[in-house]
Amino acid sequence: MDVKISKAGLGSGTSLWVSEVPAGEDVTGFALVLFKEERVTREGASYLSLTLGDRLGQVNAKLWDSSSQDFTGIEQYSLVKIRGTMGQWQGQKQLRIQKIRLARASDSVAPEDFVAAAPERGEEMLAYVHETVEDLGHPHIRALLQKVLWEHQEKLLIAPAASRNHHAVRSGLLYHIKTMLRAGLSLLPVYPFLNKDLLVAGIILHDMSKLEELEIDPLGVASHYSVEGNLLGHLVMGVTQIDRVSREVGMDRETALLLEHMILSHHYEPEFGSPKRPAFPEAELLHYLDILDARLYDMNQVMADMSPGSCSDRVWRLESRRLYRPKGL
Repeated sequence: MDVKISKAGLGSGTSLWVSEVPAGEDVTGFALVLFKEERVTREGASYLSLTLGDRLGQVNAKLWDSSSQDFTGIEQYSLVKIRGTMGQWQGQKQLRIQKIRLARASDSVAPEDFVAAAPERGEEMLAYVHETVEDLGHPHIRALLQKVLWEHQEKLLIAPAASRNHHAVRSGLLYHIKTMLRAGLSLLPVYPFLNKDLLVAGIILHDMSKLEELEIDPLGVASHYSVEGNLLGHLVMGVTQIDRVSREVGMDRETALLLEHMILSHHYEPEFGSPKRPAFPEAELLHYLDILDARLYDMNQVMADMSPGSCSDRVWRLESRRLYRPKGL
């Protein structure tokens, strides 16, 4: 199904996502409303200010003289059909809308097709996680993980790993968990003293309480933090969850305590929320797998839009570093 926004006048089969359309082109197609605000010009005329988005990015849009059109029902995360021209304002692209309406069932497009998403399907990634859990030998760790995955399955399929920063895309949390699992399991033959069951449990559980820390809408977008997220954070919430579920599955207190410590310590530093640093090897490795996966993901996202031989602007989420994309690699 072609869900891409089309550039009018370039012939059949030519299509771009809205964020790719260059200035000066006429546009007809679909986009997701990420932000909507009704405003008034200095002359007193009403207009609509929008941020439209898709899988690849977003663009500012304006509907001038909005009093001439009915945009009832168009709200944040509405899927709309638009017609307009891509221009520029203060060095940034801005879409000037001539017509806008809500998408209809007959348009055969769905909002989730326009949301930035992980490169793998949520159902396939969740199946991999379940298969990994089934292979564990410790009966209580296996039972705890199965229960947690079952309790959170619906939200886990679509949840991002953050509202910003790494893996902040639909199904991003599952993608983060899967890539960490693959990396962690590949290291077990190198460090045979590591306990596989403990490491797998820590990886799956370390960010699981982000599902309650963040307010996640049905499209898999996390716009803000919940009350519990603001007051407690996912580390404390994760410890509470393990304490509850460990009792329900009959887990011994020693094993539960190890899992709780892994959650509490995986941010490593007090300024990042961890009151304790890792006290055993599996907890130490969990921290480094987490930071490695997050940083490589962010680097890959930035470098995907760079030309070979060029440097990026400063990337604040990577300690304001400028990244370099090597030539010929």
